Amino acid sequence: MDPASESKMTSEGDDGRPIPPTSLPLQGGPSQRKKLSAPRISLSLDHSEDDLGETPDDLDINVDELDTPDEGDYLDYTDHEMDWEDPGAATRSGTSDSYNTIPTYSAEEERRDVKLWRTVIIGEQEHRINMKVIEPYMKVISHGGYYGSGVNAIIVFAACFLPDSAREDYHEIMENLFLYVISTLELMVAEDYMIVYLNGATPHRRMPGLGWLKKCYQMIDRRLRKNLKSFIIVHPSWFIRTVLAITKPFISAKFSSKIKYVSSLDELQELIPMDSIQIPECIIKLDKELKEAAENSKMNSFLQGTELTAASRPEQDQAGASSS
Repeated sequence: MDPASESKMTSEGDDGRPIPPTSLPLQGGPSQRKKLSAPRISLSLDHSEDDLGETPDDLDINVDELDTPDEGDYLDYTDHEMDWEDPGAATRSGTSDSYNTIPTYSAEEERRDVKLWRTVIIGEQEHRINMKVIEPYMKVISHGGYYGSGVNAIIVFAACFLPDSAREDYHEIMENLFLYVISTLELMVAEDYMIVYLNGATPHRRMPGLGWLKKCYQMIDRRLRKNLKSFIIVHPSWFIRTVLAITKPFISAKFSSKIKYVSSLDELQELIPMDSIQIPECIIKLDKELKEAAENSKMNSFLQGTELTAASRPEQDQAGASSS
């Protein structure tokens, strides 16, 4: 190969393209600075052995073999970065992904949740009472003070505070209320005691069922049965009398002898002190109505008796005159 052809191939390269210069001339007149040598960079996409072996300073970049993240990976990475720095950044950026956060549980909520349940021991068995369910009916049992020597408790049971049997959750309420009544009774009673059952002003749909009363009697501890001295029923109705008559075979004769019927609050006051007993307003109203009805009945009977006496006098006088 002649020198001219070799010079031409050198200036144009193997593929006919001009080879970039290996130095950068600096313009500046007589005070020219030193020229800097630049490495040869091959931009060829071909993988020929000649190009790779020309010089160790060659930098061959293959664009096809570069592993670059696609757009989906980039956006997903960016969203997670925003989540770490600011949980609300994803929402503000317009992305549709939603992230569920774990709700916090404050100390006040934890204390309130503990108050909703009460663990009691009845008959050597542990029971849990749902206090939230029976909260509106907790007035059904209350402490009415003491009688006698001062340590004998008076327990008041107001049937007017029982739930309506038409409720869908009636059985759940009565089950928890039963546990509450029994456990409260054990806490209130230390020595002898009596139960005052306020039966008045209670519609039939609020009356406790036979099974519930039987269960209460069976679950009462033997100590409580023995220490019960009196079971007073105020304003008894025909229904409660019938229920007690039916349950009589299931209870002892000693317990039956403790049952007393009282028709008015005045009569109850003659038996026990009423200072600490909380009587519901509906019971007081009923007692007043019954008292007025009784007085009117007595007055009517008196007037009818007077009329009969006045009517019989002329007949007696006439009979006496004829006999004379």
